[in-house]
Amino acid sequence: MRTWWHHSRSVTLRLSRVTQIQELVLKIHSRCNIACDHCYMYELADQSWKSRPTVISEDTVTHVAQRLSSYAEAHRLESVSVILHGGEPLLVGPGRLRGICSELTRILSPVTTLDLRMHTNGMLLHRPQLEVLREFGVKVGVSLDGDRPANDRHRLDRRGRSSYDKVLAGIERLRAPEYRHLYMGLLCTVDIKNDPVAVHDALTALDPPAIDYLLPHSTWDSPPPPGITDSPTPYAEWLLRIFDRWEEQGRPMKVRTFDSVLSTLRGGPPLTEAMGLAPSDLAVVETDGGIEGADSLKVAYDGAPATGYDVFQHGFEEYAGHPGVQARQSGIEGVSETCRRCPVVESCGGGLYAHRYSGERGFDNPSVFCADLRAFVEGVAERITERALTPAVHDLDELAFAQGELTRDLLRLMNDRAAPDDDWAEAWQALLRLDADDRAAPGLDAVLAHPYTRAALRLAWGGPAQPALLAPLVVASAVRSGAGTTLAWEHPAAVLHLPTLGTLELPGPGRVEVTADADGLLVRHEGGGDEVRVPLGGGGAGSSSGAVRWNPLDHGRPLVDDADPFRDCFAAPVAGPLSPGERDEFRALLTRCYALLDERRPGWRGDPHTCVATVVTPLSKGAGVQLGRHAPGALGVAVDAEPEEFVRQLPRLGRLARLAALRETTDLAVPGSPAGRLLDEASEALASACGECDSHSPDTDGHAVALKEAHRALTELAAQPERQLTGTGAALCAQLWAEWREKSGRHG
Repeated sequence: MRTWWHHSRSVTLRLSRVTQIQELVLKIHSRCNIACDHCYMYELADQSWKSRPTVISEDTVTHVAQRLSSYAEAHRLESVSVILHGGEPLLVGPGRLRGICSELTRILSPVTTLDLRMHTNGMLLHRPQLEVLREFGVKVGVSLDGDRPANDRHRLDRRGRSSYDKVLAGIERLRAPEYRHLYMGLLCTVDIKNDPVAVHDALTALDPPAIDYLLPHSTWDSPPPPGITDSPTPYAEWLLRIFDRWEEQGRPMKVRTFDSVLSTLRGGPPLTEAMGLAPSDLAVVETDGGIEGADSLKVAYDGAPATGYDVFQHGFEEYAGHPGVQARQSGIEGVSETCRRCPVVESCGGGLYAHRYSGERGFDNPSVFCADLRAFVEGVAERITERALTPAVHDLDELAFAQGELTRDLLRLMNDRAAPDDDWAEAWQALLRLDADDRAAPGLDAVLAHPYTRAALRLAWGGPAQPALLAPLVVASAVRSGAGTTLAWEHPAAVLHLPTLGTLELPGPGRVEVTADADGLLVRHEGGGDEVRVPLGGGGAGSSSGAVRWNPLDHGRPLVDDADPFRDCFAAPVAGPLSPGERDEFRALLTRCYALLDERRPGWRGDPHTCVATVVTPLSKGAGVQLGRHAPGALGVAVDAEPEEFVRQLPRLGRLARLAALRETTDLAVPGSPAGRLLDEASEALASACGECDSHSPDTDGHAVALKEAHRALTELAAQPERQLTGTGAALCAQLWAEWREKSGRHG
């Protein structure tokens, strides 16, 4: 029997690697109360549902839970998702549904966090079922294809009647206050005969937290329905019209396909199985206990998802090592040759695996939607590109200002999403007062420009806005400004770090109140008795006042920060905090490094292509010299760094820091286009040329090789369509050409 990895070119690649399965689709009922004519379960190539039990048995549920629990424990998985699926899962009835959820919870909860979900058509979302879902915290996604005409084009019940009113009634019950927290979103299968804006507006009216637009399941042997126009990319045009509408609305909810493309175009991870190169972490268990691949594979041929495994005789460890699963773990190597040459492959990922199938070549094809996927990704990239010329490309002060605005924007966004909290509100108002005071604003600017302020905001972005993040920023700004302020908040640690200044060691976690004034800090801690006065000083030894100890940072130039809790943003581990003796040794090392750099490269600080580090953080031995990730101005230097290596690397890293800072503030090229990669390559080569040549080695082989590589990248860049570069990117390209001519001695 053929399996879904049959004829796949990627089956021989990386078969020794075993991926972690973290998402399980559990079929609890194999029949449905709607007869959708586009359903992969009943209407397409695989018809295995006919031979399976209608309802999953209690014994099968127990075996599933035990197998998954053992797997989660062996791999120390912090959480697993179990998606209750069908057919229509709610056909099991509320009593049996409670038993299934209870058994899964009983066995899995002691081992890992269980994230229970359900995919339903919504017709049976009545109060008894909703009460069970609420009892176990089951998040619910509902299938709905848009307004009534769009939905009823395919989603009729078994008597040929509309399902629309019953689905809407179920969604309305799900949206009731007592169940609203279970509402996960809507899933819509694309039909290009429907009006895309009408479809999207109908779904938006139901206030979903998320929408997922799914292309109709198709293969090269069973291609998608044609468009109603002669357009070669009708599905891309349909989706882009919705993207434009979503943008007009201000992106009021997540749209998984859109969010995934936006993420990958900016270098982030894919957010959907249907696009991107992320490995699959999903397994499916049918009502008879059979362990299979993704349901979408049913579109390929009868038996396509089969593995021959079941939960009675096999574990998920065996499933994860199955060649069919491994064929989904090879990233760029696992897609067709056509895909590997495509400029949007990082965003598209070859499309949904099932959509690549043909009887002739198996899955070694691009997606049957290839042209549409490319047109969609490129259409999104074009829409989000900032084309205006920014002055930051010509002026490092303007670049620093633009970076500061990014940090302020992050703070504003965090404030917008902060839950009602008196401590946060007071800290935010204090920040606004400092910002409005001309005398205090420079102190605030200095704290916001600190590299690890941005790193802290980035790391905190996924969670709730915490006063313990904002309040120390405000206190540090007030200290630097000489402005008086008092803030109180719940502090979760026994260490309170004031960015750019130093660290307060507290008696322990708890509520703390800090007053900043001309004499230093007045600290009150619920576990420390009376208030404690802490005089502040820079660059010296720590001072102690009762239950509170103050450890200042080394405030020489540049600032040595070995204590900020968010400084660990380098490729190598950070060192420290350093002892006073170690700090003196590190400062002496930096002094030697900078002195040698000034001797070898006089005037390097005024190089318009170089960002100068404002903060240096000690790194572990052997780490060399590195830039901090998403921390503009941060330089990591190993405690045993060699001055010669420092001299060679710092000019190069300063240039790369400038490029990274430019990329963070504006677009240099259309996201995902070859022009962006070529700009990187040219910049890296010229930066390397700078590092390979100094007054002691004026024309090394490395210098010549780097210049040759820069010329190759710039020449290829010149051959790209002009529109791939933005105004800022074109200005940067001109600077790189001028620098190449200068360094190579050519003036043509």
